[in-house]
This record gives sequence, C-alpha cells and structure tokens, in this order.
Amino acid sequence: MGISKGSAQWNGGLKDGKGSMKPGHAAEVPFSLGTRFEGQQGSNPEELIGAALSGCFSMALSLGLEKAGLKPTRIQTNADVQLDKQGEGFAITTIALSTEATVPGADDARFQQIAEETKKGCPVSKALAGVNITLKAKLAT
Repeated sequence: MGISKGSAQWNGGLKDGKGSMKPGHAAEVPFSLGTRFEGQQGSNPEELIGAALSGCFSMALSLGLEKAGLKPTRIQTNADVQLDKQGEGFAITTIALSTEATVPGADDARFQQIAEETKKGCPVSKALAGVNITLKAKLAT
C-alpha cells in the first residue's frame, strides 16, 4: 500500500496567525484560531479528522456490505468531532458517526452488524482508538 501525505503551514502567533492544511493532492484548507474556536469561516484539524473518518468508514462499509452479498447504492456518513478542554490543553474526546445507506435487499439487523464491525475495523477508526467513537446507522428505505 502507499503512503498518504498531508501538510500544514502556520504563519504568526497563536492569536494573530493563520495557516493552511493540505491533504495530499487536494486543495489547501485555511485555518486559524478563529476558525477553530470562534466559528469563523474556514476549517480546523478536527473537521479534517471527521472527514477522514467519514470517508474511510463509508468505503469500508461498502466493502463489508459487498462481502455479505449486498450492493449499496449510496452511503452518507457524517462525523461530529468533540474537542474539549482538558487541563492546560485540549483533547478530542468523542466522535459521533452517523451513517445512512441505501442497500437494496438488506435487512436492518444484518446492516447494523456490518456497520458496527466496520466502525471497529476501518483504518482511520483504528488510528483513533484512543477516542470514543459512537455510531448511529440507518438503513434508508
């Protein structure tokens, strides 16, 4: 397998600085103290972690369903990444995944089982093993 790359650059101090994160071959994503903690326009590292987990989970769920003889037509996954103050710093404490999939012929019990197995087994979930990851999975009708 290959190596995926990402980079970031920060210019200035914490309060007046600005930076950009670049995931591999994708466009740069601006970030600052304001985009991270004050709701200003831009992004933050936690959003990129949420996007990475959502993407990895969706692809892995597709694989898990196909291995079970089911062919998904759509999988939409969202991640709410919770950043909390801990002592002098901050920590990602919880990531709440929610996914909805259209899977013709699937029954909900089997879908739930595959989704839960996927949550435990996708590479990004494994990388985030120190974080409590919850999952709400819905089979679309």
